[in-house]
Parts: sequence; C-alpha cells; structure tokens
Amino acid sequence: MTDMAEETIGTSLNQENGNSRRGKLKIFFGYAAGVGKTYSMLDAAQAEKRAGLDVVAGYVEPHARPETMAMVGDLECLPPAEIAYRGILLKEFDLDRALKRKPGLILVDEMAHTNAAGCRHEKRWQDIEELLAAGISVYTTVNVQHLESLHDIVASITQIRVSERVPDRIFDQAEEIELVDTPPEELLARMGAGKIYPGERAGRAMEHFFTMENLTALREIALRRTADQVNHAVTRQKEAGGREYYTWEHVLICVSPAPSSARVIRTAARMAFAFQARMTAVVVVKPDDKEAQEQFLKSVEANLKLAQQFGAQVVQLSGSNVAAAIAEYARQNGVSKIVIGRTVRPKGIRGLLNRKNLIDHLIALAPKLDIYVIPDERT
Repeated sequence: MTDMAEETIGTSLNQENGNSRRGKLKIFFGYAAGVGKTYSMLDAAQAEKRAGLDVVAGYVEPHARPETMAMVGDLECLPPAEIAYRGILLKEFDLDRALKRKPGLILVDEMAHTNAAGCRHEKRWQDIEELLAAGISVYTTVNVQHLESLHDIVASITQIRVSERVPDRIFDQAEEIELVDTPPEELLARMGAGKIYPGERAGRAMEHFFTMENLTALREIALRRTADQVNHAVTRQKEAGGREYYTWEHVLICVSPAPSSARVIRTAARMAFAFQARMTAVVVVKPDDKEAQEQFLKSVEANLKLAQQFGAQVVQLSGSNVAAAIAEYARQNGVSKIVIGRTVRPKGIRGLLNRKNLIDHLIALAPKLDIYVIPDERT
C-alpha cells in the first residue's frame, strides 16, 4: 500500500469517528484461551495506526505472554483505574478517561469481564456500548463459552459453567467478527510448553478443560457461530440496499418457573437465529386467585427477562388448560415451531396410566407443528 493510500484511509476513518455517528465494533473471536485473540487484535490495531488512525490501547489484559505484550509496541496506553476492594487494589478499564480522550479506535480486551464494584457498569461489554454510542470504534476479544445462547451447550461439553457472559445481541450487532483459529493440536503444544498458562496451572488445564475432545467441539461451535453471524450480516446489508426479505419461521418458547426453562430459552434462541425466525416467549397463567397469579408471575420473571434479552416478544395467556392455550395461540399467530422443556411425569404406575403430561396434550392439539422437547440436564 502506498503512503498516500494509507494517509487517505486513516483520514477517512478519523473523519467518520469525528462525527456523532456510532462507533464500529470488531470482535476477535476464539474457542479457547491462547488461540491468539489479543495478539491478532494488537496486530490489526498496529496496521490501523500505520494507516494514520488515532489508536489507543484502553485495556489490554496483562498476559504473561511476551510475544503478545511485545505487540503493544508504541501504542498509546491509557492508565487503568485503580479500585480498592477488600484490601486489594484492582486495576480496571478507565471508561471516563477513554471518553475524555476519544480516539478513533480503542482496544478493550476481554469483553465478558465483570468489573469491580465501584465501576459505573457491572460488565465490560456495557463499557463498550457506551464507547460505541460516543462515536468511538472498539476492538475487543471474547471466547465462545462467554456467549449467552451457547452457555448450556458449552457447559455440557466442558462440565464448566462460566458466570461471565455476553448477550448475543452485542455479538450479532458487531460490524465485523474475526475468528482467530488455531488447530487444537497446536494449542495443546503451546499449553504444554508453558506459553499460555504457567507450570501447574497448565497441567491442571490439560487434565480438564484443555482436552482434545473439548477443544475440537468448542472449535466447531465457534466456526458455526461465526458463519451464522456472517450470514445475518449479509442479510442486513441486502436489506439496507432496499431488498425485502420474508421470514416464514416463528418459534414459540414455552416459559415456566422450572430450573430448566433458561436452557429451553437459550436453545430456542439459537434455533431462531439459525432460521432467522420471529421468537415469542409465552407464559400461561391459570385463572386462580390473584395472589397465586402474582406468585406465579414472580417465579417466571427472570426467565421472561432472559427471553427478552434474546429479542423475544413476551406474551401472557390465561387458561386452565395450558396445552390448549398454547396450541390456540400458535394456530392464530402463525407459529411454526414450539420449544418446550420436558416435564416430569408423576411417580408410580397409577400416574403413568391416569394422565398425559403437557407435552402429550400439546402434540395431540397441534399435530402439524414441529415440537422440540428440551430435556432437563439432570435427566
């Protein structure tokens, strides 16, 4: 690239970010720690700096990886905010300092990070949203296990549940996703050489999370999720060009107070995303006394909020026959797929012979619909 071309690109990006337009988000996406997300982010940032863009490292996770940290090079680095917590001085991304500096592009590593108490936002992805709203473009990193909709499927593979999760809407709204891919064999070799975690920690990781089976499965999930996001980005671009697209799929989520309901919602969200479908979360309230209704609605409140986080419309139905209410709503509203959690049958032969469960009734009342039954992870 010529010097003149680099100058033109840099100037254009600066002008765009100098306006009141929303900043652009690029996510460096990986399937496990050590694949090279931070290194790739820094490498891309250095290229932008050479092209003339005003680039600042807002927060780069201080990995004990010399090759990665060497990539910071001559980038301007913002000092972290220091927050005292239980006698420990924690270092966090300084959002206010970043907003005041207002570069064209800022690097904010580890998108799923939970901020220390005392920060303005609980989660780092919320910091990133504020930066984008202020017209600052952001480069960030995240691993596949931190996406909300993939929480259950990743946990079933690794037997580890992560508490730090990012809403899928943030991931899907990114202007660019760069999959940072390293073959599992190479990743394990780097782990064994102490290039990812030191000594004993590396050994423990290779016995549990970092197994060939786990890494191969996580890599496949990351590849598929990236492909889904790219397909949706292409669709958005076509729609912006004036072409109309019609979605014929409508996924209905049956929400209940059951612990497995969150898993049902996440499964339905992945399905709706893959089919580019409408999504509705329905809860059926029986016509009991008012106090019983209020208690029931309170028990499903968290699950309904999770469904809304994935973009579902929430609908409250009333009826003593839950299956009939769901089937009737599905018929009147063009539902093509129903996702429901497996219910537990009454114990004993008498219970098995004397009553059908909710799923049996629903199948009988809606024989033409696809009904997906999600088992409780305990079964």
